[in-house]
Amino acid sequence: MIIERDQNVFNQKETDDQFVDWKGRKANPGKHGGITAAAFACVVEMFTNMVFLANAINFITYFNNSMHYPHATSANMVTNFMGTSFLLSILGGFIGDSIFTRFTTFIVFCTIELLGLILLTIQAQNPQFRPALNEKPSQSEAAILYTGLYSMAAGVGGINASLPAHGADQLDHGNQRLISAFFNWFFFSLCLGGLISCTVMVWVEENKGWNWSFTITAIVLSLALSIFISGGPFYRHKLPGGSALPRFIKVLASAARNCKASPEERVENQYAVSAINPNRVDGKSHNKFKFLDKALIDNTISEAQIEETRTFLGLLPIFASTIMMNCCLAQLQTYSVVQGVLMNRKLHNFKIPTQSLSVLPLSIMLASIPLYEKFRRILSSKKSEKIHIFQPLWRIGLGLALASGSMAVAALVEAKRREAALDNATLSVFWLAWQFLLLGVSDMLTLGGMLEFFYSEAPDSMRSMCTALSWCSTSMGYFLSSVLLSIVNSASGRFGREWLGGNDINHSRLDLFYTLLSILNTLNFLNYMYWAKQY
Repeated sequence: MIIERDQNVFNQKETDDQFVDWKGRKANPGKHGGITAAAFACVVEMFTNMVFLANAINFITYFNNSMHYPHATSANMVTNFMGTSFLLSILGGFIGDSIFTRFTTFIVFCTIELLGLILLTIQAQNPQFRPALNEKPSQSEAAILYTGLYSMAAGVGGINASLPAHGADQLDHGNQRLISAFFNWFFFSLCLGGLISCTVMVWVEENKGWNWSFTITAIVLSLALSIFISGGPFYRHKLPGGSALPRFIKVLASAARNCKASPEERVENQYAVSAINPNRVDGKSHNKFKFLDKALIDNTISEAQIEETRTFLGLLPIFASTIMMNCCLAQLQTYSVVQGVLMNRKLHNFKIPTQSLSVLPLSIMLASIPLYEKFRRILSSKKSEKIHIFQPLWRIGLGLALASGSMAVAALVEAKRREAALDNATLSVFWLAWQFLLLGVSDMLTLGGMLEFFYSEAPDSMRSMCTALSWCSTSMGYFLSSVLLSIVNSASGRFGREWLGGNDINHSRLDLFYTLLSILNTLNFLNYMYWAKQY
């Protein structure tokens, strides 16, 4: 009975018995799951990402103009908000794997985000809840702002963890090509939401005001929640299997306790070996972290538990190697916006919002995904499925390389913009298009590759949490941006003048900060190459 129970808990091979319908009955493969059910996740992602980005990309101007925070404080508030949003995806992933179904997890966190958005809407529409002109927010005004802001952040984190995993759960995990296609189209939906946010919603924010923007996004988020719930009869739901964290801790503690044990002390374990992920065909996980085998001296630990821990630990170096790229990406929501405000944004009689420069990379990404899928289908029909560029690790690596290039270009453009500004000239905002383009394509390759890689390689019991690593990397990048900003200002201040001090970036050295990011990301790319080869 003990062996039977352990195999039932830790055997990672997925069967239809693991899925139920919305009434808790065994899922019917003919009625539940499939491409139609997965498509609901893509549609909902478009709306939820539109809501998130429509607010996030313009928060810095809202904090500056409506709440009267300084530029540096506003930039850190944005990066902290973005970082918290993505960091909390780990919490959402934990809940979706171990407590609720991913369907229920999405509903809970989407509701939390909606409540936070409603609170911000009330503040934007009522001047008595905002500071007077040239005054800083009072404690009560700041409390309303931060409560709404971080309720949104919590909601976004749960959505990011549960929605992609829920969508992929609808598909046959034995068909890796189908899983890969889903994540490509999921990313397409994410980009489409971003395109709407940086065009329609940016126009609304600049011409109608934040009260209209908050109201519209609250309505759209309500619509997304309704669409997701309406798909309930079509979904199949993966039942939560309890938290894997206690198992990890148990394995690591046992391995540490028995680290000095000799091989002769290892006893025959009563548990059968079971593959941690049936989709893995390389078997490389068995050759990594050999120290974990010491845990088998403890007869209460199975080899399946060892493999589960080994697989998760193997993902962490790849995860850590992507953080620096997201630190570069954070600049698009902060200093790139500040740069654009000071540049010539006129196109004939139309004044281009700086945030709308994202249209260029988003349009290229939206066009490239269908072309990518078409190209892959053609090559697949010729039995060329193993072409390297299609593999997630290669896509991530190319994205990291482009991030280094984007920051080098950004440094050159900022030096040119600053020189022109000091000569009382104004550079065209289209010079920023290069950094937006390179970072946008970098994000597409890196995030798309990470979502597929972490979901496909993850232990079945941790697919939400491992998918959340993609967003957690983004979080760490935004927090790292804030830390680097503080360190750079502190260090440069000791040698005369802070690189990024004050509210006038024409007298700051943003170009040097961008150069530093390019150098750090190049070093990080070399680090990633090492770990990718080891995987």
